[in-house]
Amino acid sequence: MPSSETRTTCNRDCPDACAILARVEDGAVTALRGDPQHPVTNGFLCYRTSRFLELQNGPTRLTQPLVRRDHGLEPASWDEALARIAEQLLRVRTESGPAAIFHYRSGGSLGILKHLTDLFFDRFGPCAQKIGDICSGAGEAAQQLDLGVSDSNDLFDLENSRTIVLWGKNPAVSSVHLVPILKAARARGASVWLIDPVHHKSAAFADCVLAPAPGRDLELALGVAAALFEAGHSAPDAAEFCDDLPAYRALASSRSVADWAGAADVSEAAVRELAERFASGPTAILVGWGMQRRVRGGAIVRALDALAAVSGNLFRPGGGVSFYFARRKAFRSFGPVIEGPRQIREPLLGADLLAAADPPVRFVWVTAGNPVAMLPDSATVQRALERTEFVVVADCLRTETAELADVVLPVPTLLEDSDLLGAYGHHWIGESRPVVPAPPEVRHEVAIFQELARRVGLADYPQESVDDLKKAALANVAGQGADLASLRRHGAVRSPMANPLLFPSGRVLTPNGRVQLLGEAPAPPDLEVPPARAGASEPLWLFSNSTEKRQASQWVGKSLGERTWIAVHPDVLPGARAGDVVVVESAHGRIEAELRLDERQRRDLAILPKGGGFRAGQSANALIAARATDIGLGAAYLDCLVRIALL
Repeated sequence: MPSSETRTTCNRDCPDACAILARVEDGAVTALRGDPQHPVTNGFLCYRTSRFLELQNGPTRLTQPLVRRDHGLEPASWDEALARIAEQLLRVRTESGPAAIFHYRSGGSLGILKHLTDLFFDRFGPCAQKIGDICSGAGEAAQQLDLGVSDSNDLFDLENSRTIVLWGKNPAVSSVHLVPILKAARARGASVWLIDPVHHKSAAFADCVLAPAPGRDLELALGVAAALFEAGHSAPDAAEFCDDLPAYRALASSRSVADWAGAADVSEAAVRELAERFASGPTAILVGWGMQRRVRGGAIVRALDALAAVSGNLFRPGGGVSFYFARRKAFRSFGPVIEGPRQIREPLLGADLLAAADPPVRFVWVTAGNPVAMLPDSATVQRALERTEFVVVADCLRTETAELADVVLPVPTLLEDSDLLGAYGHHWIGESRPVVPAPPEVRHEVAIFQELARRVGLADYPQESVDDLKKAALANVAGQGADLASLRRHGAVRSPMANPLLFPSGRVLTPNGRVQLLGEAPAPPDLEVPPARAGASEPLWLFSNSTEKRQASQWVGKSLGERTWIAVHPDVLPGARAGDVVVVESAHGRIEAELRLDERQRRDLAILPKGGGFRAGQSANALIAARATDIGLGAAYLDCLVRIALL
């Protein structure tokens, strides 16, 4: 059989939504590369996706339904699996009502058709619903409040920037297709500033690196604003497009620039120089996703929004404050969300499930997620699922969450899926297409829920083909060159609903068209301090960071091996050597890790890789308490202190 190359789009939780060219030989995918015709993918893939075949063909791949019997999860037919599910759904609804049924959908696959899973449970109940967002909840809520939308200028508007501030962002790992754009901007004379407590690979292409104290980005932003006001360099017309300017100015001026700098643990000179960068502009802020995962996360992003506005950069080409690209904006929804009888908070999922009563949650369905590994307080999440009467997991891999299920349903991988994708790192939309057929016993989620709807009597659930559902989702933009045929012809198209500048009229999208400025700065939160131990370190801020080798909890290669690792400055644990085994302890949990020493890091932080297995004793989330952000119901992953000690 001759070889061929087929185009598809990566559907995993990543800002880039890469266009992939898959080489197929004798019916099997043999190689993956980035599509050179896609302006953002630009011919290369990240480490994780370029090695996805290790997962596609690996031992954790699910290729047939599993049901729980006396001896654990065992293979079953689709008829048996769906019959069990339908029976339980109908029984629980009859006995306890739809509040006893909960659907958890996460971002393991970002396809638009995955929203049809929500539609099923809305129409079957409406059932209990998930609220909050562990990924970007606080940041999106902040921008909705300040600007009326969480979206961005065109990615290539950075060509107009004189200064680009990577505030808590590490594109070398988490947004690799931004790196060539940043390097090109520097080659044209732009300056790149990196602000992050953690030293990482993106420092290699930054002109200036600031490492503020963990959690003190709010103080740093207010210090820059104070320097702007003191020098008379705020936008002269700021009062015309901003509400609450006097309160914001009073907040920024409530402390001296030197005091704000001291609170952030950076030099006053650096704060003043950064203020000059904002004053001279155009200056763009690229906001990372990590720092809004704090109790004050919403306030931090609001301070950056305000800084972009009062410095006059919000409406300028080459300016703006980019936290997110509205990836679903081009697509029509499959129906209004019907408010359910119960809401389960995602960052507090384990506790909320356990606390649910009258009725308890008896049935849980998990779509595109591995909450045991990925949510804070993993032990409570696991305990909640273990106590749930019936759990269904739909996944392409046998995850820790799948191991707890009563029924596991195999769904396509990104190389077998058929869906539509937006991106939260740029404005192009694309189609995922199966480059090889899925194994015979693997089914698309659309087909699963269509069959399940027939079994439980949902006559109004969509029964159209996947292609027809894609066309329906594209109906708002089909007449603007973004129909399904155009996606198949070009591979990806820029969303017709995205302007080069987010606010071309000079007005934001709040109800009154004016920027809503931050008026107060919440104090740093009280944190639980781990107990003191002989020989243990001082309390350290825990950073559970993304790595090049994993996508959420999906690892390529040999994963973490026997233990996870933890990286600290050598002074944190005097006398310890790289490779030593240490105990990492918070007020909430304890794991073991292999010690790595990095003299470039601050002495008050420790870095664990995100996505380690909970059952294997590798998960940072075993250490992190379930705690919500100030707004947006995000998870405050980074407000956690640990101590380390030699084992």
